[in-house]
Amino acid sequence: MRPTAPLALTIAVTALAATLTACGSGSGDDPDTVEVVYNRSTDNKIRFKDAYLEAVKRQFEKENPGKKVKLVPIQAPDNDYATKAQQMMRSPKTAPDLVYEDTFRINSDIKAGYLKPLDDQLAGWDQWDQFVDTAKAAAKAEDGKTYGVPDGTDTRGLWFNKEIFAKAGLPADWEPKNWAEILDAARTVKEKVPGVVPLNVYTGKGPGEAAVMQGFEMLLYGTGEDPLYDSAARKWVTGGQGFKDALDFVGTVYKEKLGPDVSDALDPNVGTRVATEWFPEGKLAISLDGSWMGQNWINKGPKEWPEWSEKLGQAPMPTQHGQAPGKVSMSGGWAWSIPAKAENPDLAFEFVKTLQTRQNATKWCVVGAQIAVRKDVAADPRYLRSMPGIEFFTGLVQYTHYRPALPVYPQVSTAIGEAMEQVTTGDSSAAEAAKAYDEQLKTITDGAVVAK
Repeated sequence: MRPTAPLALTIAVTALAATLTACGSGSGDDPDTVEVVYNRSTDNKIRFKDAYLEAVKRQFEKENPGKKVKLVPIQAPDNDYATKAQQMMRSPKTAPDLVYEDTFRINSDIKAGYLKPLDDQLAGWDQWDQFVDTAKAAAKAEDGKTYGVPDGTDTRGLWFNKEIFAKAGLPADWEPKNWAEILDAARTVKEKVPGVVPLNVYTGKGPGEAAVMQGFEMLLYGTGEDPLYDSAARKWVTGGQGFKDALDFVGTVYKEKLGPDVSDALDPNVGTRVATEWFPEGKLAISLDGSWMGQNWINKGPKEWPEWSEKLGQAPMPTQHGQAPGKVSMSGGWAWSIPAKAENPDLAFEFVKTLQTRQNATKWCVVGAQIAVRKDVAADPRYLRSMPGIEFFTGLVQYTHYRPALPVYPQVSTAIGEAMEQVTTGDSSAAEAAKAYDEQLKTITDGAVVAK
């Protein structure tokens, strides 16, 4: 069995932490400058977020003479971005005024004392009522306070290449009814269209939450009710049959060589390759992926691909055996949060208000391929016309699930990623990996677990 924390990764994270001081000095004593930290894509061609923030920065500075915005991009995979941002927030000397947070990390950052509640500011903001309740809940902590302003959400499903499907004799309106039909389609592609990757399922520790949420949890939540956390019992669920079945699906993909090469699958940047190489170049048949994929191919994205809407199809992810409700999705999103040690929290919230004017919020949902979290944006014609497939992915909201918004979730996620990697490499069976997960889960949660 492979070690759970490779030395190379440990060295990389240590080196990353050592560079933090040089990358951000905090807002310091300048009351007129708001310092904004956000994640920049590891693909140098993907800069739509940078361009959007630069435009909002210019608008804010024009509307607020004498005030300045300092944008601090952190170019790193998501896990490393989070590590770096957390390190910055620990000290008043390096804490930014505003930070872009994946909502699944908000509660752990609150518990660590990194974030400031925003309820006082939100109470006086006339736009907060436009946000849908589910989006508000994603940024709310166990203490009932809100620590972030969400700017979009997402859903997930199956993307597939219609040209490859035609060569394999598979239908252009493919809609699998269960997991077995997904694997059967991948096996057919492998047999009839050699040289392409039949099926991509994100896996392992490298891709981080992309593997856990888009890979494992899209499977797990199709196996039964409350498969990860029992909210009624307020306990985490041990790796039962559904957990093992989800791991077995992942293991089957890689054991039968239906997925990418294992080294590619475990690469932290595999998502970028799916979007900018494998799909546009006709090298991938199916990917279990997100609603935002089109952003890579439109609006001068990193891989301009005008034909994508004709060549790619979308299908809902089915439940394991097709049992009710028949379809499954996972949703997440990001939010703007103010660090507890920010020097200029009031100015930071003013910048958030500029980010979230209806016009700017609509623009972000369009360029970022976001599912809208504001009611007025969701009804905006520009949003509704923004991208082929937007109605399909918006329609998956009724089947979607959200990760447990609890402080220990990031640790649980890491443990799941390790279990996935073990079955991907063949170092462990699904049962062995689930057992190892159980032991970690008991430690992480101080034994607050329940079997199902």
